[in-house]
Amino acid sequence: MSVLNDFDGWKNFLSERVNQAQSIGMDQDSISNVAYELGDYLSQGIDPKNNEERLLKELWDCADEQEQRTMASLMVKMVSDGKNINP
Repeated sequence: MSVLNDFDGWKNFLSERVNQAQSIGMDQDSISNVAYELGDYLSQGIDPKNNEERLLKELWDCADEQEQRTMASLMVKMVSDGKNINP
């Protein structure tokens, strides 16, 4: 199953990537910038596979750049604290 088919799978995938970035010394701003670029790419080129991803895309599409950057930072924060990740 693709990580995009299941929202929990997506969060786990993102959490692993954030942990990898932190382990090689990337700071939080750099990680958030990469998350913004990824969010922009996904919004423009990938069809959402579930309701959660569709909601995120709709929010992303109506947001200005600063709001999109905030959303990207929040996604990183959500998966960084470990509270919202399913094993």
